[in-house]
Amino acid sequence: MIDAGFGNRLISIEQRRYLGSKTKLLPLINDILEKERVEYKTFADIFAGTGVVASHFYDRSDIVVNDTLESNHLSYVAFFGHEMIRTDFLCSLLGKYNALTDLGENYFSINFANTYFDADNSKRIGYIREDIEKLHSLKKLNDRERAYLVTSLIYGLDRIANTVGHYDAYRKSDIPRKKLELRPLNIATRTNKSQIYKMDANLLVKQLRADVIYIDPPYNSRQYGDAYHLLENIAEWKKEKVYGVAKKISRDHIKSQYCLKSAGNAFSELINDIQAEFILVSYNDMGTNGDARSQSRISDHEIMSALERRGAVTIYEKSFNQFTTGRSSKNDLKERIFFCRIGKKKTVAPSKTGLVSNTHLPTYVKSPLNYTGGKHKLLPQLFELFPKNIDTFYDVFCGGANVGINATSKKIICIDKNEKVIEMLKLIQQSNFEDLNQKLIEIINRHGLSQSFIYGYERYKCESSEGLGQFNKESFFRLRAVYNSTKSEIQVIYLLVLVLYSFNNQIRFNSRGEFNLPVGKRDYNGSSRKNLANFNALANNKNITFAEGDFRNLADLNLQTNDLVYLDPPYLLGLASYNEMGGWTEKDETDLHFVLSRVNKKGVRFALSNVIEHKGRTNDLLAHWAKRNNFKIHTINHDYRNSSYQTKAKNSVTREVLVTNY
Repeated sequence: MIDAGFGNRLISIEQRRYLGSKTKLLPLINDILEKERVEYKTFADIFAGTGVVASHFYDRSDIVVNDTLESNHLSYVAFFGHEMIRTDFLCSLLGKYNALTDLGENYFSINFANTYFDADNSKRIGYIREDIEKLHSLKKLNDRERAYLVTSLIYGLDRIANTVGHYDAYRKSDIPRKKLELRPLNIATRTNKSQIYKMDANLLVKQLRADVIYIDPPYNSRQYGDAYHLLENIAEWKKEKVYGVAKKISRDHIKSQYCLKSAGNAFSELINDIQAEFILVSYNDMGTNGDARSQSRISDHEIMSALERRGAVTIYEKSFNQFTTGRSSKNDLKERIFFCRIGKKKTVAPSKTGLVSNTHLPTYVKSPLNYTGGKHKLLPQLFELFPKNIDTFYDVFCGGANVGINATSKKIICIDKNEKVIEMLKLIQQSNFEDLNQKLIEIINRHGLSQSFIYGYERYKCESSEGLGQFNKESFFRLRAVYNSTKSEIQVIYLLVLVLYSFNNQIRFNSRGEFNLPVGKRDYNGSSRKNLANFNALANNKNITFAEGDFRNLADLNLQTNDLVYLDPPYLLGLASYNEMGGWTEKDETDLHFVLSRVNKKGVRFALSNVIEHKGRTNDLLAHWAKRNNFKIHTINHDYRNSSYQTKAKNSVTREVLVTNY
């Protein structure tokens, strides 16, 4: 029984001041597990920080607790360790430490006096820490007792430090004189087991098996080793040389990859290697309006892309206050918990109230490659007219593959004559999204293009209404020149960057095969990242093939009666640049009709998108061919607002159709 003059002044694990502490989030975590009816015997907190989440579940299940910082690891050993401790003996030591006076200089006072602590407290801190290490080396303290005393010291420092809660800097005004007081830890008798690690989480999950794994990685570029270097110095007690005004020690060994630009890659690898039934991920919606160092390192699209590979994802939200050294005008920031039930496929959208919304994520994925006349907006109408039982869906003239990527058949084959487009689609499909995203960002940074997704428009002195074209123009043209003169394997990803920054994200080549579109208003922003991530995920989840080919060879394929051939050729009544350049002629139109007639004779179903009337002109070739063969002509409500070619004709009659032989 603890007394020894301490009364009820015991230290609880949640009393640390710590960046991103999840104490206030515990009720939401409870609600999620209850609502999802999660049954678990082992709960793993693999970026545990102070350990408050693991502690919350210690009375309910076995726990796994992990962090790379020694100051946190010692706390886990103290609160969750297995060794027996002599509470009365430890309390007597704490009382002795609290009574210390008239101490000499030591490592800590020489380096830290009148910085984070006044001179007297600095002498006491150094003496206490050295004495703990001496007692442990003499085997008068076991490992857990040593951890207990160091943890009490660290919590004591937290109450008197001349900081705002971390050790990036100290106040340079008069140092407040608060006496250091060490208190006993509130360690209740536990019946459940604990596993304590100090490992890179990405390595840990390869050897760990738990029912629930909770992930709370760093959110931004602020390294926790930098923020808590002084506590690491105390915990490790190697008495290293300190540097700079902030008195920091070497911290390279505790740098987190989740604070670097490669965070998305690390997160993807982590999720891929997890062995669990359920995953909970805390990650703040940091926005783009605060201090740049405070902005999220991993985008929502990267999180969703990684989690959806493993199972169904539900997003829960809770309001929070953003940590920033400046001021942010964004007042509706959210802490989100992404709940993943491994092995399931249904995904549910976020709820602003913390309760799950029944609204699903968008039904149809949009291609990151934008073609004039692309069919994304028409997909509901088209799929309503497609047969329901399709073995192989052929998307001929696939372009950006908006139709093919969303098909629900057993097998999908997307065909286009443009080999460069097919190469880009294959690149997106065959890449891990996080790896691809990182490569794109490296090219973007190398060539000085904007990143509004991370920095907003203000950094580039641009307004959203005017776009980023003026800022990106010179860099875009330089990159375009590099692409057009490069004949190597990197050419495809350079082209993808150009498309992301080009006019309307479109694709166009001149007669020499050179990309010749001008710069666009937008960049690799949140919308394009989302489209790229979703397309990548779907292309990996489906049996889909991207192939270069000419429509004239279509009838030679091994087509079956239960297949569907969908075609979206250039329109004879030109709505786009390929007609202005003579890219589709009456001969091409006639050849197409001939090929489809052969497909029809084989008993294979087809659906042909086209325009039969535009600006007072009629496609008589199409109309007569369809009538002659008794094909059905379905009128489609078209909308090409993304196309500058539609602007002049928006008040004219344009009749878009789907011609089918079924």
